[in-house]
Amino acid sequence: MTTTAQVHPADLRERLASTEPPRLVDVRTPAEFETAHIPGAVNIPLDVLRAHAAELSGSIGPGAVLVCATGPRAERAGRVLAGAGVVDALVLTRGMTGWAAAGGRVERGRQVWALDRQVRFTAGLLVLLGLLGGLLVPGLQWFSALIAGALVVTALVGICPMADLLARMPWNRGAAPVDLDRVTAALAGR
Repeated sequence: MTTTAQVHPADLRERLASTEPPRLVDVRTPAEFETAHIPGAVNIPLDVLRAHAAELSGSIGPGAVLVCATGPRAERAGRVLAGAGVVDALVLTRGMTGWAAAGGRVERGRQVWALDRQVRFTAGLLVLLGLLGGLLVPGLQWFSALIAGALVVTALVGICPMADLLARMPWNRGAAPVDLDRVTAALAGR
């Protein structure tokens, strides 16, 4: 598995202040993007990028910086874009978490839980329900073992089907649906 080159928050801040700043592509859900994003970033959720990478690759352009909450989704986006011919994209080290910790400017809006927090909550809730349910229904605690095993396997493989599912939930959609024409126009700077 290849990894996309990284850019540290301090280096990104310098690049953004240059005469030719890089394109910022935020691959989080629309709701996460609305919560907090780097000014000037264009939101292209990872599932939309996967589905339309070939169409969007020319508009994303060279030297784009990919942003997510902590890095893994941006890494996956980098692999998707590499497959579509954009081989020089960079991933923001530690994502929005690293950017905010380094004192980077952030635009804030309606607050929702980050996707990784939703995954932890949902997985914990399912394990707890399985254990408590096992007190009423013998054998149900094996459901908790199944969830724990799935978490281990998905961590080893580097995927998160639960995050993919949660990203499609209504509370993770933004105020307006992702529109490819609007995304393409934003990438073009219009």
